[in-house]
Amino acid sequence: MSQSTTTVAAVIVSYNTVALLRDCLASLRACAPPPWVVVVDNGSRDGSPAMVRAEFPEVALIESGYNAGFAGGTNIGLAALGLLDDYRLSAIGYRLSDAVLILNPDTVVHPGALEALVAFLEAHPRVGLVGPRLLNPDGTPQAAAFRFPTLLMTALDLFPPGEALPGRLYGSWWHGRYPQERADTPFAIDHPLGACMLVRRAVLEQVGAMNDAYFMYSEEVEWCWRIRRAGWAIWQVPQARVTHVGGASTRQFRRTMEVALWRSRARFVAQLGPPWRLAAHRAIVRAGMLRLTLLAWRAYATGSLGRDELRARLAGYAEIAAL
Repeated sequence: MSQSTTTVAAVIVSYNTVALLRDCLASLRACAPPPWVVVVDNGSRDGSPAMVRAEFPEVALIESGYNAGFAGGTNIGLAALGLLDDYRLSAIGYRLSDAVLILNPDTVVHPGALEALVAFLEAHPRVGLVGPRLLNPDGTPQAAAFRFPTLLMTALDLFPPGEALPGRLYGSWWHGRYPQERADTPFAIDHPLGACMLVRRAVLEQVGAMNDAYFMYSEEVEWCWRIRRAGWAIWQVPQARVTHVGGASTRQFRRTMEVALWRSRARFVAQLGPPWRLAAHRAIVRAGMLRLTLLAWRAYATGSLGRDELRARLAGYAEIAAL
């Protein structure tokens, strides 16, 4: 088989994940050939920048000095690669790549995974973005392919199947999942989990950057929605395997991130329109927060939840209900 001529750059946005980032960069170094890598550090305080400089001198490190979020940090990296005309940032010297790997720092790219993603793009000119098969650290499959959000999916998230609704709905098409993830054949999807995405440069030139109004969560959903609207297909390639720890950065601010999740979801629903959809979304979310509030009080009454945790949860639920 002839060697690929596609050039690949990788953008990693990191926040206080030094050990995981080290493993991620080591896995990219083992790719054949390794991609050009840009790490955008969002103000880490755990020694991440020093580790990158000392152990991965070939990596371009950009220290933003603040937490720009996933979309904002990714856009900084893309701009540094010279791929975003609307971001005024000096390029770091790499020539333009043909594709960019958007990667979380809590991932490990398995041998051959990047090559499989590149080969799929080369073989399918109308596919603009591809995602891999994600695995949990124990090797079990992790959901990585999703439909665009619907009101039913919101209801299923807040009234979990098996608790408030029939259990068979969990992980089904109605819940936004793809049964094809149980097989090993590539398939078209609405969007992947944003932990690992390989996107064509042509897509970036046509669709533009991620929307950094989405500080955290749903940014890849909104981006893929624009990519699909522009006429590009999005696929999962199961032959590409990537381990994803998940939540390494966001678990540092649990309540803040939960509020950010629902704020981003409301923003996306409002972007889709029409107004009645947003009104229905808010009604479902408020009903879900009421349910969670009652469950928290019950847990407190039975002694399984402490006073401080009760207060934190109630404050979070109230903030989400007010979005």
